[in-house]
Amino acid sequence: MSKLSQLKPTMLWQLFEKICSIPHPSKHEQQISAWIQGWARDLGLVVKEDKVGNIAISKPATQGYENRQAVILQAHMDMVPQKNSDNNHDFLTDPIKPYINTETDANGISSDWVTAEGTTLGADNGIGLCSALAVLASNDIPHGPLEVLVTIDEEAGMTGAFGLQPDWLAGEILINTDSEQEGEVYMGCAGGIDGEATFDLSFIDVPADHQSFNLSISGLKGGHSGVDIHTGRANANKLLVRFLLDAATNHGIKLTELNGGSLRNAIPREANASFVIAKQDVDALKCSLAQYLSMLKTTLGSIETGIEMMLISPETFEQCWSNDIQKTILRAINACPNGVIRMSDDIEGIVETSTNLGVIRCKGRKFVVMSLLRSLHDDGRMEIQTMIQSVFELAGANIKFSGGYPGWKPDTSSAIMKVVRDTYQGLFNNVPEIMVIHAGLECGLFKTAYPKWDMVSFGPTIKFPHSPDEKVDIATVDQYWQLLLAVLAAIPVKN
Repeated sequence: MSKLSQLKPTMLWQLFEKICSIPHPSKHEQQISAWIQGWARDLGLVVKEDKVGNIAISKPATQGYENRQAVILQAHMDMVPQKNSDNNHDFLTDPIKPYINTETDANGISSDWVTAEGTTLGADNGIGLCSALAVLASNDIPHGPLEVLVTIDEEAGMTGAFGLQPDWLAGEILINTDSEQEGEVYMGCAGGIDGEATFDLSFIDVPADHQSFNLSISGLKGGHSGVDIHTGRANANKLLVRFLLDAATNHGIKLTELNGGSLRNAIPREANASFVIAKQDVDALKCSLAQYLSMLKTTLGSIETGIEMMLISPETFEQCWSNDIQKTILRAINACPNGVIRMSDDIEGIVETSTNLGVIRCKGRKFVVMSLLRSLHDDGRMEIQTMIQSVFELAGANIKFSGGYPGWKPDTSSAIMKVVRDTYQGLFNNVPEIMVIHAGLECGLFKTAYPKWDMVSFGPTIKFPHSPDEKVDIATVDQYWQLLLAVLAAIPVKN
C-alpha cells in the first residue's frame, strides 16, 4: 500500500492516486474520461456525456434528504502539463509520480505536502475531482439529490464550459471545487481572453566569420498566470528578450531561432534563443551575459533563487533573421505589457487586471507571441487588450484575440455562500474570507447556460499550480473534505 492511500480522507486520496496513474493533460482527456465513466457505471450510477465531452453523473438523495435542493459538484478532468527541462516525462503516456514531502517554515512549524517528481501534480483540479467522486462512492454521506459535473479542457480553452448545454442538468446549486486556498470562499472570478500576434519572418545568409550559439534561461519558478501573477515571479520570455535586444544593439548578434514558455496560462519558466555573432565579438558578449546574470540574481534573487543562463555553441547555421524583422520582434516583445496592470479598488489585495506573455514560438517562417489577459471587469480587459493590440500593430504583426470568457460577477445575496460561511464558522470556529479570485473559474461561463444557478467555490491549499513546484497541503485537504460534507448536509429544503 502506498503512502498516499494511507492519508485521510482515505477514499479521496486513493482516487487521486488512481488518476495520477492515468494521463490526462488538457486536450487529451480520453483515458481519464473513459475511466471515470466506467468507474461510475460499476457503482450503478447514471452517467451521460454531452457532445463536447463533459460528463454528468447522477446519484439519488440519501434517505431523509429527498426534499433538499439539488446540488451539482463540479470539477474539471484535465491538468496542466509542465515539467522541468531535465525531465523526460511524457504526459501522454507516463503516470504522474506523487510523493509526500515534509517542509519546515521559518518559525520551525512543519507541514506535509503532496507534490510530484519534476512535473505538475494535477492537484489542480484533481483533488476537487476526487472529492466529488468520493462522495459518489460513499454510502454514508448525507446529501440531497446530487449531480457531479466533470468538464473537459478547462486549462487550455474552457471548451467544456463553453459547450455546456442548457437543460442538461437539473441541479439548482453548483459547488465548484477548483479553488486553491483553504479558509477562502470564492464568489467571483476574473474573465479573460487570449491574444496571439503573428509576424512574417524574413531571412538572410549568415555573414562570413560568424559563430553559432544557443542561449537559454532556466530555473525560474513559473506558476499560475492568474493566482501567482502578483508574486514577483519573473517571466523567462521577457528576461531573455531584454538581453537579446541589448546584445543585438551592442554586439551585433543575429537570431536564427527564439522560443519560450509552453502555455499561455503559465508564467514561463524557460526560454532559449539561437543566434550567430562575429567571432571577434564573442568575448564581449560573454562578459555582457555574465554581468546581466549577476544583475538578475541581485534584483530577483529573493524570489528567483535558481535562475541560470547558459551559452553553448551548437551546429552551424546557414541563415538568420533579417536585421529589420529581428529589431521589430525584439522591440515588440520588450514593449508588450506583462504582469499586474491594476489592483482592485474594491477588494484589498486582489489583482483587478493582468496579462501574461506566456509563449513565444518560431513556426516555420512565422513567429508567434501568445498572451493571456485577465480582468475582473470587461473594461479592464478591453484596456489591456487595446494596449497589446497597439504594440503589435505598430510592429506590423497580425494580432487576433479569441476564446474570451466572462468573469463571474459576485452575488452578495447568494444563499449557498451564506451556508458555506456559516458551516465553516461552525466547524472551525473561524470566519472564512469571502473572496474574488484572479483566475478563470468556469462559473462565469456556466451562468450563460444556467443563469439561475447559485454558485460558490472552495478548495484546499494548492501552491504553485501550473508549475513543477505544484503541491497540495495534506492537512487542508482533510479540512476541505470536512467542509464539503458539512455543506452537503446543510443544503436547505426546496422552496
